[in-house]
Amino acid sequence: MNRLTEAFNKNGKAFIPFITCGDPDLETTEKLVYAMVEAGADIIELGIPFSDPIAEGVVIQEADERSLKGGTTTDNIFETVERVRKNTDIPLVFMTYYNPVFSYGNERFLEKAKKAGIDGIIIPDVPFEESEEVRGVCEDNGITLINMIAPTSEERIEKIAKASEGFLYCVSSLGVTGVREKINTDVASMIQKVRQASDVPCAIGFGISNTEQASAMAKISDGVIVGSAIVRIVAKEGRNAVEPVAAYVSEMKTAANS
Repeated sequence: MNRLTEAFNKNGKAFIPFITCGDPDLETTEKLVYAMVEAGADIIELGIPFSDPIAEGVVIQEADERSLKGGTTTDNIFETVERVRKNTDIPLVFMTYYNPVFSYGNERFLEKAKKAGIDGIIIPDVPFEESEEVRGVCEDNGITLINMIAPTSEERIEKIAKASEGFLYCVSSLGVTGVREKINTDVASMIQKVRQASDVPCAIGFGISNTEQASAMAKISDGVIVGSAIVRIVAKEGRNAVEPVAAYVSEMKTAANS
C-alpha cells in the first residue's frame, strides 16, 4: 500500500489542499506545506505554474502568473520538494499541464520527481485514452498517474475507474476551477458508477470552498480537494498567508469528517 492509498485509510475522510508553487515565493510554499500538514491535511497538491492553464479559473491563473513573474522554475520546485520531503512524509502530488513535462522530457521529469519524493501526478490536459506513454514512465518511477473523471465522462467512468490507482479525482462541476456557491451536478451518481467498477478512493474537487460543501461532498466520497479558496487566501495575504491558510485547512478537515 503506497502513501496515497494509506491517506484514505488512517484519518477518516481525506482533505487535500492545493497551492501554486512559487506564489508568492517558494520559501512561503515550503512554509505553507508544513503548516497544512500540522493543520490536518492528508495529501497535498502542488501546482506547477504554467502560462496557459486551460482548466483553471482566474484565481489560479493569476497565481500562476505571479509565480512565473517571480522567476519560479521547474528545477526550483524540485529543489523545494526535496527539502519538504526531508521534513514530512505526507503524500505529495504534482498538478501540472503536459507542456512543462514534455518540455522537460517525460523520463527526466519523472525521474527527478521520484528523486524529490513525489507520490503522484495529475495532468488534466492528457485524456485517459492518450495517457499510456506517460503512465508507463510514471510506473517505471513508482509515481501514480492520477486519473480524472467528470460528469460528462459517462460510459468512460467504468473503464477509467478500473485502471485507476492512488485515488480518482472526481470533478464536481463543468467548466474551470474556481469557487462556486452551489454544486449542482449529480456527483453522487458519478461516484456510484465508480464504486460498481473499483474500490479506488474517490476525492471530489472543483468548486468546494466552504465547510458546508466540504461536509456534503465528503459524505458521498472518500475525500475533498480544495484549491481556489486556498489560493485566494494566499493572493490576499502573500507571505503572511501561512497562519490563515492553516486555520482554513483545519476548519475544512473538521468539516469533511463531521
